[in-house]
Amino acid sequence: MLNHWFLIGFLSVTTYLSRIIGLEFMAGQQMSPTLRLYFQYVPIGIITALIMKQVLIPGEGQLSISVPVLVGCISTAIAIKVIKVFLPSVAIGVLFGLLVRHFL
Repeated sequence: MLNHWFLIGFLSVTTYLSRIIGLEFMAGQQMSPTLRLYFQYVPIGIITALIMKQVLIPGEGQLSISVPVLVGCISTAIAIKVIKVFLPSVAIGVLFGLLVRHFL
């Protein structure tokens, strides 16, 4: 469990530093489209890596899927597409994940 928190903290600091260094370095300069694209996709890449680590669980030499986490992620994605508000969408995803974990 400590490794997960270390990973989350490390990736958060790395993301923050890359943005700060990028802003300081590029202050007053026009950013290239490639650099702008990089800064847009760093947080998405980190969140995806963290989510996939929770969905795909290694065990006995192979990967298994955590159905409650997968259902929570999918229901959050659907909710955010429908209601377009982040926090209630996450709450809906957590609720569906807990329901699946409890009843399956």
